[in-house]
Amino acid sequence: MAETLISPGVLARENDQSFITQQPVTVGAAIIGPTVKGPVEIPTVVTTYSDYLNKFGGTFLSGGQEYSYLTSIAAYNYFQQGGETLLVARVASGSFTSATSFYAETSGTLGIPSNIGFTTASAVLSGSGFHTVAAAIGSSSFNLNGITVTLTGSAGGTNTSTVVYVPTGSNATATVLTASLAINVSSSAAAYSSSWSAISASAAGTNLNLFAKNSGIAGNSLYYISGSVTTLFTGGTSLPSFTLKTISEGTIMNNSGSEGTNGILSSGSADNVRWQIANVDTGSGEFSLLIRQGNDTTTEPIVLETWTNLTLDPTQPNYIARVIGDSYQTYNSAENYVETLGNYPNQSRYVYVSAVNAPTPYYFDNNGTAKAAFTASLPITSKGTFTGAVGDLFYSGGALFYENITGTTNLQGIDAADYNDMISLMANQDDYRFNVITIPGLNINDNATQNTTLVNTIQSRGDAIAVLDTRPYGAQVSQAVVSAQAINSSYAATYWPWLQTINPGTGQLVWVPASTMIPAVYAFNDNVSEPWFAPAGINRGGLDTVVRAERKLTQTQRNDLYVGNVNPIATFPGQGVVVYGQKTLQKKSSALDRVNVRRLLISLKSYISQVANNLVFEQNTIATRNQFLSQVNPYLESVQQRQGLYAFRVIMDDSNNTPDVIDRNQLIGQIYLQPTKTAEFIYLDFNILPTGATFPA
Repeated sequence: MAETLISPGVLARENDQSFITQQPVTVGAAIIGPTVKGPVEIPTVVTTYSDYLNKFGGTFLSGGQEYSYLTSIAAYNYFQQGGETLLVARVASGSFTSATSFYAETSGTLGIPSNIGFTTASAVLSGSGFHTVAAAIGSSSFNLNGITVTLTGSAGGTNTSTVVYVPTGSNATATVLTASLAINVSSSAAAYSSSWSAISASAAGTNLNLFAKNSGIAGNSLYYISGSVTTLFTGGTSLPSFTLKTISEGTIMNNSGSEGTNGILSSGSADNVRWQIANVDTGSGEFSLLIRQGNDTTTEPIVLETWTNLTLDPTQPNYIARVIGDSYQTYNSAENYVETLGNYPNQSRYVYVSAVNAPTPYYFDNNGTAKAAFTASLPITSKGTFTGAVGDLFYSGGALFYENITGTTNLQGIDAADYNDMISLMANQDDYRFNVITIPGLNINDNATQNTTLVNTIQSRGDAIAVLDTRPYGAQVSQAVVSAQAINSSYAATYWPWLQTINPGTGQLVWVPASTMIPAVYAFNDNVSEPWFAPAGINRGGLDTVVRAERKLTQTQRNDLYVGNVNPIATFPGQGVVVYGQKTLQKKSSALDRVNVRRLLISLKSYISQVANNLVFEQNTIATRNQFLSQVNPYLESVQQRQGLYAFRVIMDDSNNTPDVIDRNQLIGQIYLQPTKTAEFIYLDFNILPTGATFPA
């Protein structure tokens, strides 16, 4: 169609200005703190509160009372107010490891090789810490924490009775299950010969310490040998076909032991898992794996994940390690990064394959028949548990929770120093994206090191704001102000006083620091308006899930707090508890001493940086500059229309990209912004005029 008129007429032209501007990548909040379960020191994204509960747990018992960590309460409120993604970094005291699948494979015979010598027993087995199991050699078997052990062979002499001494709780916390046995023969019995020792056990892959009498030694002197079922097993399956490990760490994942009525596990819980093998088919070399909840029963199994048509053949696409995943992560404190090990990414939410002990490469021969050498490698139809995890929740001995949290140690059962690694790791801007971060339970006054480091880390990133607490529960207004003066940064804000809310896990009323609730306020603000609106006031600063504040602040107290850069949390009749301030901790007056302006800059820098990232290594030409301007200008116009900016200007042309700049392989853009301000101080003048007076124009 012609674009000009030569003779008189009407020309209708189209100008398509409806191109949709690419929006910035959505990021949410981050929380550093203890949790009931989950990977330790491995920041993990959750997208719902249910997802959080599955990965990190909810409540736990301490001293006979049920508690929730502040991390859980913060996560609950954040998602309740519309939060979409939450980065959770679990911290803990001491060493934590995963639990390993515990197998009950087919029985075999444990023989004692001649090259294993006897040494003197180092323990008095009849002393404290042991319980006894009576057994008769040649006829009896007994259950040792889920392991069936049978004593066979001839005892020699006339006395065939024996007492087996088992260390109390010997396999409760050990990484490798240890079954310790002691053969104690009465003084009238003859010494055993080496032929006594046919002992069968049904637990492949576990260590077994055998205490016995040596041939030719009279009396009741006890001696022992130590061996492994893995190496001494002479019958049955010597190793499980494959080994699983839990993604979550800590002893809460251990639940090995004998099953009770209806298949219950005494240590099974909603927080740990068990496994089951089904549908084993030697013809196809395939089987199914079920991951079940630890506290389910035989009649009412709770299947969390079902993996079907698995194989041990590494050449096949349904190879178990490839389907479920064999990767795991570990925090490298020396280099301050999270290292991922393994070959296949994890698809399971609960476990990963740590080893395939009996691979079956090219399971079929050239005729398509399963190779006989491999059919015995398949797992048997069975079920099992997990054991060997290390790391207890440090709440024994009276941990401090809620309003009792104070000092630098025993903060919800852990120490302030346990936060250091994860605060340091958050400097990794490429791997961990968030726009607000909090460490509920730590405050500026008691934990200055951690709070200062966090602020410095976030200030270096330049893409988030840290929400801090000033003091523990019970502080005064003046004390809260004094503590806040220790920080000077527009990348941090603090709120006061403490708040009482409902623990979502227990239904009890508990006191929490303000930082537990503020990420939820930010999430609500962003849902109903924009990040550059003030997350404060009756419209966007309401705390619906808060029952009451620690203090009902007067106008004078709110003034004192606001002058000291502490955002007051006020209580108004008919309105409830409301965030009534939005200052950052920047001491110098500027536009950036307000939270809404800081969050505006965070949003703009995030989007514009994403646009600029796509231009790195592109040709330094006018076309590249125009590409940048064509994306940034429409976005800033949309921000202006949404009341984020009064005015703006973006310059990226020959004026700031001169030939010498281009020769240095640089591309320079200058962005000028006039951010909108909030109406925090509203003055209303009521003028009383006499009758007949003229109103001013």
